[in-house]
Amino acid sequence: MTRLLDPDRPLGLLAQCPAHRATPLRRADGLMLKADSDRMGLGAFKALGGVYAVAALLGGDLAALASGRAGRGRVFTCASAGNHGLSVAAGARLFGAAARVHLSATVSEGFADRLRAKGAEVVRSGADYEASVAAAIADAEASGATHLADGSWPGYTEPPRLVMEGYTVIARELREQIGPAGDWPARVYLQAGVGGLAAAMAETIRADWPVQPEIVVVEPEAAACLAASAAAGRSVTVAGPVSEMGRLDCKAPSMLAVEMLARAGVGYATVSDAEARAAAGDAGALGLPTTASGAAGLAAARRDGAAGALVLITEGPA
Repeated sequence: MTRLLDPDRPLGLLAQCPAHRATPLRRADGLMLKADSDRMGLGAFKALGGVYAVAALLGGDLAALASGRAGRGRVFTCASAGNHGLSVAAGARLFGAAARVHLSATVSEGFADRLRAKGAEVVRSGADYEASVAAAIADAEASGATHLADGSWPGYTEPPRLVMEGYTVIARELREQIGPAGDWPARVYLQAGVGGLAAAMAETIRADWPVQPEIVVVEPEAAACLAASAAAGRSVTVAGPVSEMGRLDCKAPSMLAVEMLARAGVGYATVSDAEARAAAGDAGALGLPTTASGAAGLAAARRDGAAGALVLITEGPA
């Protein structure tokens, strides 16, 4: 399989970042739990994607990045259902640039405050995530800001590809954490919104892991755009109610993710809000507090009775 993403690039850059360290892998209740809820102090796996993509789009020169020269005068804009915006804001601030994040009405004001605390300008744009994406595109066209989305579509692939490349670090870490014991999981559950994390993980697992698992992509019942796209053989936008899994409540998939997941040979599952909420409670009881979005993979694994499976806890409780 031709690789679109190279884990060595983000690993090389992150090796120079004092805030970066591998997140832990725990074994509890018959499962492997990759606790990615405090990545680089940002509370979610998405710290890998936005921060790395900002650095790469600013040229990747470590001296210029460290001094803030690389970002001087640059503005990054994006839409966010949650943690992607926080990562872009953190990357922009770290490297001397500015960030403007478009949020739909469904995103909490508490999260907007977290973005402002990272120095981002917050703009309320539309009733749902898709409307905020359209607003970010229009913003970039009108203002000259760099649009850094985590979804892709025809004619727009390189920024989201960089975001996805950052996520490959998780799969590489897992290879190093699981390898010494040799207890490779038979099944891996990967929750998905637009699909960037799931596709990046799936490609890297297929290319790098010596023992291949079944890979299951888990979506909210209300936003199963990747499963619909796989069935149709093309990117499909779906309709549905607002999901409690707000970080995953994306009705339109990333084009790159659809293509990469098809090559990786994955399966699909959906979970209800009630199942994800219960799984978040289970994770909290294990000392891994998270949200319904962060526990979606755990919800599917619990329902399947998948002993020994690998599950990602992708964010903290905030």
